[in-house]
Amino acid sequence: MEPVRIDDPADPRVAFYLSVRERDLAGRQGRFVAEGKVVLNVLFEAARFEPDSILVLENRLPGLADTLRLAPATMPIYVAPQSVMDAIAGFHIHRGILAIGRKRSAEDPQAIIASLPRRALVVVLVGLSNHDNVGAIFRNAAAFGADAVLLDTACCDPLYRKAIRVSVGAVLKVPFAIAPDASTIAALLDGEGFGQFALSPGGAGDIRDTARPDRVAVYLGTEGDGLPQTLMARLRTVRIGMAPAFDSLNVAAASAIALHHFATTKGR
Repeated sequence: MEPVRIDDPADPRVAFYLSVRERDLAGRQGRFVAEGKVVLNVLFEAARFEPDSILVLENRLPGLADTLRLAPATMPIYVAPQSVMDAIAGFHIHRGILAIGRKRSAEDPQAIIASLPRRALVVVLVGLSNHDNVGAIFRNAAAFGADAVLLDTACCDPLYRKAIRVSVGAVLKVPFAIAPDASTIAALLDGEGFGQFALSPGGAGDIRDTARPDRVAVYLGTEGDGLPQTLMARLRTVRIGMAPAFDSLNVAAASAIALHHFATTKGR
C-alpha cells in the first residue's frame, strides 16, 4: 500500500501504538508490538503471526524497501515525523520502526508435542518472569534449532515487546505453547518418548558427559530458586561444569551451552 502520513498523535488509525510502555502492562486486545528492522523481517518471513500495520519514521522509510516487499500487500504503512512518533509512543523512538501484530489463538501443548519430528529438541521454561531472559532463551532456541518452547503459566508473556526485541524476533518464529504447570508438560513429553533433563548447578551429571536421546527436552528455571525439587525428582538432572568456587551462569547463558550441546551431540 501507499504510505499514509500521520501528523496527529490522536489519529485513530494509530491507536494501538499509543503509550507503548503503559499498554505493554495493560494489554492490547490480542495484539503485540514488534520493533526494529530485523524483527520485522522475521515477522513477515516466518508468517506465524498476522501483522496489522507498521508505523515508521519518515526518514527510515526508504531503507525499509526490501523488508516491506515481504509484508502483506494490504497492510497499512503509516509514516510520521519524529515528534509525532514520539508523542504517539510516549517516549523517544530512536529506531523509528514499530509494527502491530495479532496474537494467535492459544496453542495446545499436546498438539505441538505430537507434531514434532522423530528427532526433536524442546526447551521448557518454568517460572521465568524476566522478559530479558525469556527473549534471550528464545534467541538461543532459534540459533540451535530447537523445535519448540513450552512454558508454564508462571512465565512472562513471550510476546511482551521487550521479550520480542531481545529475542531478535525469534519469539515470532519458534513455535511455543503455554501449559498450566511443569508437571503437565513433563507428563506430555514423557508420553511422547522424550528424554527430559533439568539443568541445575547441583545436577547429578556433567552435561558434557550426557548422551543425547533422539527426543530431548531441556528444563530451565528461575535464577536463584531454580527448578522445583518435586520436578527435578522426576527428571534427569545435569549441570554445567564450572571453575572451582563458582556456582552458576545466568539462565540465558546456561541455555545456550545446554542447547549447543544437545544440538551438536549425536544420538545414542
